[in-house]
Parts: sequence; structure tokens; C-alpha cells
Amino acid sequence: MRKIVSIIALALICSTLLGQELRCTVTINSDQVPGSNKELFNTLKQSIEEYVNTMRWTNMTFQEKERIECSMLLVVKSVQDNVFTCEFTCQSRRPVFGSSYYTPLLNIKDNNFIFTYQEYDRLDYQQHTFTTNLTALLAYYSYLIIGHDMDSFSKLGGTPYFQACESIVNSAQSASLDNAEAEGWKAFASNRNRYALISNIMDEAFKKYRLFYYEYHRHGLDEMATNVANGRARIAKEIAVLKEVYNARPATYVINTFLDAKNEELVNIFEQGTTDEKKQVYELLMDIDPTRQTTYNRISK
Repeated sequence: MRKIVSIIALALICSTLLGQELRCTVTINSDQVPGSNKELFNTLKQSIEEYVNTMRWTNMTFQEKERIECSMLLVVKSVQDNVFTCEFTCQSRRPVFGSSYYTPLLNIKDNNFIFTYQEYDRLDYQQHTFTTNLTALLAYYSYLIIGHDMDSFSKLGGTPYFQACESIVNSAQSASLDNAEAEGWKAFASNRNRYALISNIMDEAFKKYRLFYYEYHRHGLDEMATNVANGRARIAKEIAVLKEVYNARPATYVINTFLDAKNEELVNIFEQGTTDEKKQVYELLMDIDPTRQTTYNRISK
């Protein structure tokens, strides 16, 4: 009997491990909260890591080596009456086919990451049900990570996970949150909040952007392992497509998030490009993202 129980337990453990999609490193910086209970922040870090890394976010089976590498950084600005006010940074990456290189997919900063937490609170996400702002925030960014990863491997492959983000936004808007907690979820409150980002991604007008995102990764970066020149030429072609998306909807959040993650990568790719590629890509990027002129100037040298 004991042997049977052990086998069942092992099967459950293996099932849980195979369901884990993310390999997320969590860092909490509490330097701006002097004299605080450091154990509280350690417990919060452990709770977030356990929640994000052990939750089954999809119905797919991931092997350990297939898990999506990502990180979450919380810079705590203040803690008052169990309310944490933080700056949050979320990053993710994926391997490029046939190489040891990892390409950044996300590098997003959220300045309205506010939640209530007491030490040893259990983090429990229930789909279609709003429980706490912290679990909603973490679920939103977990699905955002998965959605971008899937979009980079297959055309519009991230749609179910972006739809999950939409559902979380809708639930948060209906929840009884104070103004500070609600800020990042509000429709039209900002063009750079969680609502704005997922609205961009799911807008039919941005379907062209999502197809560009797929082509950039699968037929650009992944091609470079076997033919650098062809892969780089394809990326140059796709940057022209990004410019078309930008012309239709200038200064939208989703385009900003792409360039926040990719600006250094683009420089590294086209520093080695042909004269024509350098000129074309430099001019396109300066039209789309002129605030990073110093970075892009390295392409034109």
C-alpha cells in the first residue's frame, strides 16, 4: 500500500513539474524602506517565486529545458499598513535556434505596482475570479511573458494568453480597489499602463505588428544561425514593416515595449550589416524611436 501511495505521489509531482512554464527569478529591493522587517521581504520573494514558478498557466507540457526564462524585480518605495508601493520590472528571453544566444523578448517597467500583502499570505490565482491585486498583477505579467514567447515561435500563437491578460484586466476593473491599486488597470487613464498594452496587442489594427514579431524571430534571428546575411536582411525588411505599423499608430505602447527590449540587439545586428542595411535601418529606427539616437548612432558608424 505504501508503495502505491509513493508511486501516486511521484506521479503527481512529475505532473506538476511538467506543468511549470516559467523559470522566474524574483528580486526584491527594499533599500528605500529603512528599518524595515527584512524577513517580510524574504517571505514575499519566496511566495512570488513559488506562485509564478509552480502555477500551471497553460494546458501544455513543458520539459525543464523548455521553461521560459524570465525575471521580476520589485523596487519597494514604501510599505504602509501592509500596502506595498513598488516599481516593477519584468524581463524575459528565449533561445535563438542553433546558437547559444538568448534574445530579449520583454523589458517592461510598471510604476504602479501596488498591492496589499501580509507576511505568509497565500498567493492563489483563480481564473475568471479576482482574488487580490498581487495575484492579479503576477498572473497578468506571467501570461504576458508566455504570450510573447508563443508569438515569437508561431503566428499569433500567444493569443490565448493575451486573452487571459484581457480577462484579468476586466476583472480588476470590476474589483473593489482603491484608486492607487486601480490606476494601472484603468481604461484610458494612461497610454502606458497594463490596460493600454493589452489593448494594443489585441487590437485588430496591430495584427500586423504581431506578425512582424513572429517574422523577426523565426525568419530573422533563427535564420542567422545558418545564414547570417539572410537573417539580417530579413530583419531589415521587417523593421520597414514595423515602420508601417508606427505610421498607422505613432508612439503606441506596444511598439515602445519592443524597442525597450530590442534596441541593443538591433545595434549589435546591424553594426555588422552592409552599408545599405545600416543606412536603411538607422533611418527607420530614428523615425520610430528618436529618443535613442545615441544608441542607434553606433549603427551608422
